[in-house]
Amino acid sequence: MFSRGESKGDRSRFVVHATLLLAAMLLAFLNAGCAATLPRITVPETLVDEAHLSGMEGVRIWGDASEESLRQLVRAEAPKMQALMQSRTRQGERPVINIAAISGGADDGAFGAGLLVGWSDAGTRPDFDLVTGVSAGALIAPFVFLGRRKDAELQDIFTKYTQQDIFTKNVISGLVGGPALADSSPLARLIARYVDKEFLREVARERAKGRILLVGTTNLDAQRPVLWDMGRIAMSDSPEALGLFRNVLLASASIPGVFPPVHIQVRADGRTYDEMHVDGGVTQQVFVVPPSLSLRSAGQGSKPLARRVFIIRNGKISPEWQPVEANTLSITGRSISTLIKNEGLGDLYRIYATAKRDHMDFNLAAIPANFEMKSPAPFDQKYMRALYDVGYRAGRLGFKWMKAPPGLEEQPISQTKARDLAVSTNN
Repeated sequence: MFSRGESKGDRSRFVVHATLLLAAMLLAFLNAGCAATLPRITVPETLVDEAHLSGMEGVRIWGDASEESLRQLVRAEAPKMQALMQSRTRQGERPVINIAAISGGADDGAFGAGLLVGWSDAGTRPDFDLVTGVSAGALIAPFVFLGRRKDAELQDIFTKYTQQDIFTKNVISGLVGGPALADSSPLARLIARYVDKEFLREVARERAKGRILLVGTTNLDAQRPVLWDMGRIAMSDSPEALGLFRNVLLASASIPGVFPPVHIQVRADGRTYDEMHVDGGVTQQVFVVPPSLSLRSAGQGSKPLARRVFIIRNGKISPEWQPVEANTLSITGRSISTLIKNEGLGDLYRIYATAKRDHMDFNLAAIPANFEMKSPAPFDQKYMRALYDVGYRAGRLGFKWMKAPPGLEEQPISQTKARDLAVSTNN
């Protein structure tokens, strides 16, 4: 299932798993009468918007929520954000809202981790006021949110562990009706090793200052993205807060079919229901809360602050040529990898359009096209360390951020071209 021969060319290791999942689906269909699944009490469609977590109100919103819902979220945080900016001004710092958006990418998340730690060691990484993460990015985001003091832990997570620390194979169960082809219990234990009660207290302290940490999951029943306010979870007095915090991180990194979904208990109309959450990258590879909904939207009458967004795409964004074998798995695998890459590009284009509209400084990083090492298996330690080092050197030496997604780069106009344009305009 996870043999060396499965990774070839630019194909994502997990795309191969997805193609094998097609075979699993066929087998499950043929054996539907024999397969047993665990019963679920799912949220009725009419109650989806009412579902909430007992004792932890306001800890999440739909990722595709109406603009008014997002305005309400930001409006409530405006006073804290203003106080934070005023404090920076008094300390002689420039009052800029810095945003970090970290994408999914499975073991390619080692690039983003290395870039952020290297940037930190260079002494130029800002304190981010809003940090968002999806999938592998969700595992990076909390450590970035807490700042430089968590760099050592972030490095450990993406360089110290091996495949056995992330999952165990569970192929037979997955092929006969189980929820996945692998068991992510090792990943759950790894998350718990780093995210403890003290970690939550640190997140809560930063959230109280007005800084925001958002993690994206996908509600599979609803086919909609969910944004979790991890700081609000951390600030909750609920005894379930620590477990929920960990489960959201696990859910965001749970690749459908490969890792089991995470079930979250909610209440609606006086009853308890079950929600099924999977990888946030299913609905969006990377996200940023619309920048137009910052202090400008809070109705406070203050002058809009400068905003900078730094997007880390844990993957390559340029096309990569590779001959495809004329068989079902190769064709399907290549198609899925192309689909995932272009979904990520679509997210980048949307963020860029929003940034241009609202005069926000756009900055993009991605795995360099000249990084050619291939991983022999998912979460191969040598591969992740090499990719981490590439990211670290880039951050430490001063990374040249892209100012637009591929195809939208602003090119300088030559004097000859400028004269030609002027003539055509005057005529």
